[in-house]
Amino acid sequence: MFASARPITLLLLLHLLGSVTSLSIHTAAPPIQSQVSPPSHVQSDVSSFPSTVSDPPSISSDGESATTAGCPLTTSPSTVVVRFDDPFTVNCSVPVMGFPLLGWEIKLEKELMPNPDTTQGRFLVWSVDRMTKWSIEPSCYALSEQGGQCHIELPVIVYKPPDFVSISVADHSGPMLEGRVYTLQCEAQDVAPVGRLLVTFYKGPSALRHQQSIDTVKEPVTKVFTMDIIPSKEDNGAEYWCEAKLELGPDGPQHPPVVTSKKLKATILFGPNLVCPTKLQVREGQSLSCEVRGNPRPSVTWFRDGREVALPAHSTREHAGKYTAWTIGHLGQKNFTVEVEVLGGRGTTNFLNGYFLLGVVLIQMITWL
Repeated sequence: MFASARPITLLLLLHLLGSVTSLSIHTAAPPIQSQVSPPSHVQSDVSSFPSTVSDPPSISSDGESATTAGCPLTTSPSTVVVRFDDPFTVNCSVPVMGFPLLGWEIKLEKELMPNPDTTQGRFLVWSVDRMTKWSIEPSCYALSEQGGQCHIELPVIVYKPPDFVSISVADHSGPMLEGRVYTLQCEAQDVAPVGRLLVTFYKGPSALRHQQSIDTVKEPVTKVFTMDIIPSKEDNGAEYWCEAKLELGPDGPQHPPVVTSKKLKATILFGPNLVCPTKLQVREGQSLSCEVRGNPRPSVTWFRDGREVALPAHSTREHAGKYTAWTIGHLGQKNFTVEVEVLGGRGTTNFLNGYFLLGVVLIQMITWL
């Protein structure tokens, strides 16, 4: 009886041992990297940040520059263009989460100003009642929950139209001589920034030349722009003037500031000049017209065959020959010789004869039809 029970007991022992080896032990898994708490120098409680920041961090936690392309900050407008002594307002905003503090940093004439208010919101408005500085470098910054900051610089253009714009001829006054070189100068007084000033020279309604300064000074200065001209007799009485316009870009005023000079009326001394060909053909019955021009008006005397004559009002074959104009003008004395040929068949009588013959031909054609 005992012998028969031993196999049963052995089987029970083997069964119990197998149950023990199939059990599993459950332990808590170690935290994964994403569940690690933020570093101690970045506070997760945004209410504990101070309301003003005297010296915000300048390097992000990953060592990149604070002005990387991934910085989500934006300003509206993107560039401030403000007239000196005027107010302006600009808004800085961060459109994504993860930046618990937003603020402005202002650098004025290479020195940091006390910072304006900061905010724990998504945008921060900076307002200036009167812009009384010519050089200012503001930037908007945001502190990251991951440590460090990003920031965006705000370009500011402070402008002032010129007080006065004038045009003159350099080192010269009075009338100008034809064919000589003169220098026009356009002066813009107390303008800023002069590097954005575009000056255009005009003669009447036509633009002659555009010029722009390469100066980078931001404070108001007086600037003179020049261009050379060589006047001709056609320029007598022409009006020269210049225009100074501040090109302030798409964020500037809709109508850029423009100041124009008074008009400078040019008096050109020229001549005497002969205003007809040296070989002149006229028809019988026509007047012999040959003008000599100049400024001032020259004195003109006509000679033919050594005798003083008047130019004929009704030419005949007898009026053919060489004529000499003896002239005296502002630039001296000049002589001109004109050879005149009188052609027949186009005087008043010949014109009438031509019309008569045409009428006869037309009558004959009608008769044939």
